[in-house]
Amino acid sequence: MARGLAVKVVPWNYDFNDDVERGECDGVFLSNGPGDPTFTTETVKIIKKFTERANPKPLFGICFGHQLLALAVGCTSFKMKYGNRGHNIPCIHHGTNRCFITTQNHGFAIDTNTLPPDWSVLFTNANDQTNEGITHNSKPFYSVQFHPEHMAGPQDLENVI
Repeated sequence: MARGLAVKVVPWNYDFNDDVERGECDGVFLSNGPGDPTFTTETVKIIKKFTERANPKPLFGICFGHQLLALAVGCTSFKMKYGNRGHNIPCIHHGTNRCFITTQNHGFAIDTNTLPPDWSVLFTNANDQTNEGITHNSKPFYSVQFHPEHMAGPQDLENVI
C-alpha cells in the first residue's frame, strides 16, 4: 500500500485476462519463481493472450516473470552453464548505457536473437552479455531478469518497480 496499490495474488494457471476484460485490474505483474520456464506452457498461453489485446494494460515481469513474458512473445530460453546468483551483478541499460548493480538468482536466460521485431533489449548483463530485460516498442510491456526489489546496491532501481 505504500504506493497506493492493491495487489491480487493468483495461482500460476489463473487466467487474469478475464479480470482485465471486466475492468478489474489496472495492470499485470509477473513475479519471480524457480525452475525451467519452458515447463509453463499453460501460463505462457495466458500471457500471450494478454499481449495480443488491442488496448493492453501495463505488464511488468521480474526474473521468472521476465522469462515467461519472453516465451509468450516468441523468444526461446536456454539453460546457463552456471547461472547468475548473487549481489552486485552489473547490468547495462540500453538507451542510456547506464550501469545498474543488481541482485540475481536464475539459471536460465532469454536468447535475444529470437526477440520479435516489435521488441527491444532493455538490459544486458555486463559480465556474461546475457539478456537482463526486454521492452515492447509501443505497448506498455517490459520485464527484467534481475531483482530490483532487493536493491543490491543503492536504491538506484527504485524507478523500475
